[in-house]
Amino acid sequence: MKVIRKFIDWDATGNKLFRLRSDNSHLRRYVCSMLKKNTNKCNSKTGDCETCEDKYMDKNISRSELAQVFGVSDSVINNWETGRTEIGIEDLLFYCQIAQVSLEDILVYHK
Repeated sequence: MKVIRKFIDWDATGNKLFRLRSDNSHLRRYVCSMLKKNTNKCNSKTGDCETCEDKYMDKNISRSELAQVFGVSDSVINNWETGRTEIGIEDLLFYCQIAQVSLEDILVYHK
Protein backbone atom coordinates (compact mmCIF):
# COMPACT_ATOMS: atom_id res chain seq x y z
CA MET A 1 0.00 0.00 0.00
CA LYS A 2 1.39 3.35 -1.04
CA VAL A 3 0.80 6.24 1.34
CA ILE A 4 1.07 9.76 0.02
CA ARG A 5 2.56 12.20 2.47
CA LYS A 6 0.55 15.39 2.91
CA PHE A 7 2.09 18.82 3.39
CA ILE A 8 0.16 21.61 5.04
CA ASP A 9 -0.39 24.80 3.05
CA TRP A 10 0.09 27.31 5.91
CA ASP A 11 -1.00 30.30 3.80
CA ALA A 12 -4.36 28.71 2.99
CA THR A 13 -4.72 27.35 6.52
CA GLY A 14 -4.04 30.84 7.90
CA ASN A 15 -6.72 32.21 5.61
CA LYS A 16 -9.19 29.75 7.10
CA LEU A 17 -8.19 30.88 10.59
CA PHE A 18 -8.83 34.49 9.55
CA ARG A 19 -12.27 33.58 8.19
CA LEU A 20 -13.10 31.73 11.42
CA ARG A 21 -12.16 34.80 13.44
CA SER A 22 -14.40 36.88 11.20
CA ASP A 23 -17.42 34.63 11.11
CA ASN A 24 -17.75 31.86 13.69
CA SER A 25 -20.41 32.33 16.35
CA HIS A 26 -18.92 29.69 18.70
CA LEU A 27 -15.55 31.41 18.62
CA ARG A 28 -17.17 34.83 19.15
CA ARG A 29 -19.13 33.56 22.14
CA TYR A 30 -16.07 31.95 23.69
CA VAL A 31 -13.87 35.03 23.21
CA CYS A 32 -16.63 37.29 24.51
CA SER A 33 -17.16 35.16 27.61
CA MET A 34 -13.41 35.05 28.33
CA LEU A 35 -13.10 38.83 27.93
CA LYS A 36 -16.07 39.32 30.22
CA LYS A 37 -14.54 36.98 32.79
CA ASN A 38 -11.10 38.63 32.64
CA THR A 39 -11.99 42.28 32.04
CA ASN A 40 -15.71 42.50 32.79
CA LYS A 41 -16.24 43.74 29.21
CA CYS A 42 -18.62 41.99 26.84
CA ASN A 43 -18.95 42.40 23.08
CA SER A 44 -22.63 41.56 23.07
CA LYS A 45 -25.40 44.08 23.46
CA THR A 46 -27.24 41.78 25.89
CA GLY A 47 -24.32 41.31 28.28
CA ASP A 48 -24.74 37.52 28.30
CA CYS A 49 -22.11 36.04 25.99
CA GLU A 50 -23.02 32.39 26.51
CA THR A 51 -26.62 32.68 25.33
CA CYS A 52 -26.23 35.71 23.10
CA GLU A 53 -27.66 35.40 19.60
CA ASP A 54 -25.50 36.28 16.59
CA LYS A 55 -27.56 39.36 15.81
CA TYR A 56 -26.54 40.91 19.15
CA MET A 57 -22.83 40.20 18.85
CA ASP A 58 -20.08 42.07 17.09
CA LYS A 59 -19.41 40.29 13.81
CA ASN A 60 -15.63 40.36 14.11
CA ILE A 61 -13.24 39.36 16.84
CA SER A 62 -10.18 41.58 16.79
CA ARG A 63 -6.72 40.08 16.68
CA SER A 64 -6.12 41.69 20.05
CA GLU A 65 -9.15 39.98 21.61
CA LEU A 66 -8.18 36.59 20.22
CA ALA A 67 -4.57 37.13 21.30
CA GLN A 68 -5.76 37.65 24.89
CA VAL A 69 -7.52 34.29 24.84
CA PHE A 70 -4.42 32.49 23.51
CA GLY A 71 -2.00 34.45 25.71
CA VAL A 72 0.02 35.69 22.74
CA SER A 73 0.57 39.04 21.02
CA ASP A 74 -1.53 40.47 18.20
CA SER A 75 1.37 39.92 15.82
CA VAL A 76 1.37 36.18 16.57
CA ILE A 77 -2.29 35.98 15.52
CA ASN A 78 -1.44 38.03 12.40
CA ASN A 79 1.43 35.69 11.57
CA TRP A 80 -0.81 32.62 11.93
CA GLU A 81 -3.48 34.15 9.69
CA THR A 82 -1.02 35.22 7.00
CA GLY A 83 0.90 31.95 7.01
CA ARG A 84 4.15 33.61 8.11
CA THR A 85 4.43 31.23 11.03
CA GLU A 86 2.85 27.87 11.68
CA ILE A 87 0.36 27.64 14.52
CA GLY A 88 1.46 25.10 17.11
CA ILE A 89 -0.54 21.89 17.35
CA GLU A 90 -1.77 22.67 20.88
CA ASP A 91 -3.00 26.10 19.80
CA LEU A 92 -4.55 24.65 16.66
CA LEU A 93 -6.42 22.01 18.65
CA PHE A 94 -7.60 24.66 21.12
CA TYR A 95 -8.75 26.85 18.22
CA CYS A 96 -10.73 23.92 16.80
CA GLN A 97 -12.27 23.20 20.19
CA ILE A 98 -13.47 26.73 20.88
CA ALA A 99 -14.67 27.28 17.30
CA GLN A 100 -16.31 23.83 17.34
CA VAL A 101 -14.77 22.72 14.04
CA SER A 102 -12.64 19.71 13.20
CA LEU A 103 -8.94 19.88 12.49
CA GLU A 104 -9.67 18.69 8.96
CA ASP A 105 -11.97 21.69 8.48
CA ILE A 106 -9.06 24.07 9.11
CA LEU A 107 -6.00 22.40 7.62
CA VAL A 108 -5.39 22.82 3.91
CA TYR A 109 -2.94 20.49 2.19
CA HIS A 110 -0.75 20.99 -0.86
CA LYS A 111 -2.09 19.14 -3.84
